[in-house]
Amino acid sequence: MPTRRSSTATWESVWQADGGAARVAREEDAAGMEMHEGHIAIDAPEGVASWDIDPYDAALLADPAPYYAELRAKGPFVYLTRYRMLVCGRYAETREVFGDHDRFVSSRGVGLQDFLYGEPWRSPSIVLEADPPYHTRTRRVITRALSPRAVAAMKDLFRAEAGALVDRLLAHGPFEAVSACAEAFPATVFPKAVGLRESDTRRLVDYGAMVFNALGPDNALRSRAMARAGDIVPWINAACARENLVAGGFGAALHAAAEDEEITPQEAGMLVRSLLSAGVDTTVSALGNALWCLATNPGAMAALAADPGLARPCFEEVLRVTSPVHSFCRTAGVDTEVGGVAIRAGTKILCCLGAANLDETHWEAASEFRIARRPMGHLAFGVGIHNCVGQTLARAEGEALLTALAERVARIEITAPPVWRPNNAIRALDRMGLRFVPK
Repeated sequence: MPTRRSSTATWESVWQADGGAARVAREEDAAGMEMHEGHIAIDAPEGVASWDIDPYDAALLADPAPYYAELRAKGPFVYLTRYRMLVCGRYAETREVFGDHDRFVSSRGVGLQDFLYGEPWRSPSIVLEADPPYHTRTRRVITRALSPRAVAAMKDLFRAEAGALVDRLLAHGPFEAVSACAEAFPATVFPKAVGLRESDTRRLVDYGAMVFNALGPDNALRSRAMARAGDIVPWINAACARENLVAGGFGAALHAAAEDEEITPQEAGMLVRSLLSAGVDTTVSALGNALWCLATNPGAMAALAADPGLARPCFEEVLRVTSPVHSFCRTAGVDTEVGGVAIRAGTKILCCLGAANLDETHWEAASEFRIARRPMGHLAFGVGIHNCVGQTLARAEGEALLTALAERVARIEITAPPVWRPNNAIRALDRMGLRFVPK
């Protein structure tokens, strides 16, 4: 068996090998700073408007459009008085902060907490919450496992399962869109793609919701989600183990990299965990949002039914308009400047992707859902080295379901009004009644 042990740092050396000395030094550092929600509290930079709004308020999360519009109107950055940090929502500045890993790091946490000064609730993601050079090695391994060729091999499975699901829903009459479709499809195909020996839809979906809620403040949303950790986390950790993954799936490919000594066995399990945390809930959200977009825009559904080739651009427009991940944080690693605003090292910045994707200065009629728009450059999957590693897989799933709808469904009728599920980082439906009308 070939051996390719990398000379770069492992997860253990990055996070554990300091023997506690570095952590003590950081804690002494933090003792001289004012901290808020686990990050360094800053004062408003010169020229930046202050705003006493809670972007994690449940009512705002259920209907964020007015907040997005006012955020963009207030300037390139806004100072959040409740959280002693900055937020950006215009396209240009959000893209710059979110995509420049040299100045704005992810390794200090993509939520409110600054990992430099506090213990995260779980081991940080070695892809999402890591920076080069360590990130380069782990990203290379997971990117190869989820390569376009590997995902293409799953497309027949995705098409067959999507068609069978839509056929069942057509025969069923009225149904609840989130549980019966948006959750049911990824929960069927994703475990098979990863190679899980055992699947549990509720735990998979709730784990993703828990991980993303944990990125926010210690509010009711986070508390309710974390209350299930004792049941969910042990199951997830067990599912990531090599013995619980069948050959031929993405999970086995990640563990094969450990056998070739590109990564450690522990890192292989953590990469599988990254798939489970980011690969289900976000796709569930995107598919539920797609059903909402098509149900509330009957002209778009008619266009899709007339031309199944619109499935891919339709999915991209869904991502732009609804931004399944509505916001992530970055931390300024250096003193810098963006959009004329001086930003001090250590500043937490909430990047509001949902607002940036609706920026009227970047997108024509940004609030309109246009099925054939082809919105190149949207930020729903991020930008730069931290763009979503599973986006090829998510697109394949989205295209499969939308193609199945296009081939079989003439229109979508709403039988019970949509209700949104607030989450500190995810924009998702909680429930909506639908009926598929056959061609």
